[in-house]
Amino acid sequence: MPDRPLILASTSAYRRDLLARLRLPFQTEAPDVDETPLADEPPERCAARLAIAKASIVARRNPTAVVIGSDQVAALGDLRLGKPGDRENAIAQLRAASGRTVAFHTGLSVVSSGGARESVVVDTTLVRFRTLDDRVISRYVDLEQPFDCAGSAKSEGLGIALLASIRGDDPTSLIGLPLVRLTEMLADHGISVL
Repeated sequence: MPDRPLILASTSAYRRDLLARLRLPFQTEAPDVDETPLADEPPERCAARLAIAKASIVARRNPTAVVIGSDQVAALGDLRLGKPGDRENAIAQLRAASGRTVAFHTGLSVVSSGGARESVVVDTTLVRFRTLDDRVISRYVDLEQPFDCAGSAKSEGLGIALLASIRGDDPTSLIGLPLVRLTEMLADHGISVL
């Protein structure tokens, strides 16, 4: 058990479930960060900035804790694919991604000592979508309702049927919290998973 509180600066059920895999006691806390990209900000930089901001805000409120922040930015060329929010937007995102590759940039930050110590990485996963027709897209969206998922395809669920390939170093990164890198970063901040 860690001797300092561990806090996930997120209300995401996906990130909470991923962190629970490490079997460490932790709390969650909403960071309340404006996630609007800055003008001309590359997706990788945006993901890193938001991950740091989320962890830093919560770390300042909890100076004895080790805080994890994460953010994901999906990009299809110059087009950012955020959370669709509804059926119409999800269908539009999947039509745009059909037969193409989407880069999912997942920023991960660990902050401790009230913000005095911070680590950050960006893990990128390249997802190639199959060529999708409207019938397949509509059926998938109706079955899975991926309205809270950047890019509108949940690889951990039925969305895997939409994909031709996934290239990356960490399969959990695509879901929103790169556990391979996180275990290394936690160790650097004094928390060993094993």
